[in-house]
Amino acid sequence: MASGDALLAKLSFVESCPRLLARDDASGLTRQADWRLPCEAAGRWTGDASRFFATYFETVRVGEGKAFATGYFEPEIEGVRLRQPGYDVPVYGMPADLVQAKPGEAEPLASGRMPLGRYDQTGRFVPYHDRTAIEQGALMGRGLEIGWAKDPVEFFFLQIQGSGRLRAPDGTVMRIGYAGQNGQPYTGIGGVMRERGRLGSGPGQYSGSMQGIMQYIRDNPEEGRALMRENKSWVFFRELTGDGPIGALGVPVRPKSSIAADPKFVPLGAPVWLDLDRNEADGMWIAQDTGGAIKGANRFDTFWGAGADARLTAGGMSGRGEALLLLPKGTLRRHSGR
Repeated sequence: MASGDALLAKLSFVESCPRLLARDDASGLTRQADWRLPCEAAGRWTGDASRFFATYFETVRVGEGKAFATGYFEPEIEGVRLRQPGYDVPVYGMPADLVQAKPGEAEPLASGRMPLGRYDQTGRFVPYHDRTAIEQGALMGRGLEIGWAKDPVEFFFLQIQGSGRLRAPDGTVMRIGYAGQNGQPYTGIGGVMRERGRLGSGPGQYSGSMQGIMQYIRDNPEEGRALMRENKSWVFFRELTGDGPIGALGVPVRPKSSIAADPKFVPLGAPVWLDLDRNEADGMWIAQDTGGAIKGANRFDTFWGAGADARLTAGGMSGRGEALLLLPKGTLRRHSGR
């Protein structure tokens, strides 16, 4: 591991510690008290960062440890705070009528949580408006717009990233971050396109990278719009001020050190070691975020920051290899019963 990778990861781990010491671990692997010693040590550690992780953590494979990692970034797209000609794609804040069902008024999800939706005029709980309905104006006229984007394709992919920047013609920038989601299922349109033979690796074919998918949508606008609507999920935003973007752990995600993971298997805030067939993603990462498509024990999404280089790396990231989860020393002994 390059010392720089470990140092970036240690800095992100330090930022995670206040949350680690105050929140419950959804995976059930750790307790708040498990993190106290490594968190106290991280703040005063001045030596080699790799040695810090070796000193205070032990490694474990979750399942077979066979990892698959994609990438995400903070996109910057053309957008404005107040609507003007050419900027017609609404960026919505959270609607007040998007709520969880009351117990007994809908089927619980597999997790046991009540689903998200809305109560209609008769008081009946129903699913919330999906992408098609929202694009067709289901939320218009309610004052929910916090901004307006210029390009619906760019905004679609910003929703997938979960945060981004709107840059106005005068150069001013508005940062927006994830506020919530409509409760409808997320569908990765790349998978749909592969099933339909729209993507490939041969001459003249569109690649499965973000760039390739976007180009196909632009070259085939009618089919492209229908493909985007296959993803019924819609993300709502809030304006971000100060440091960011903010991940699901509630701390800023950092380029080349923050990773999204499934909190059912990976404690948010925990270090994760990746050894992939994409060398640029090898090394130590800190699980500080989640994602609608990031499901399973060894499914990860690496964060690369903002700008053209980040967009290129994240958009083409598809790495396979091995993953190790790092837990505070002594944690595994408790789970083994010894």
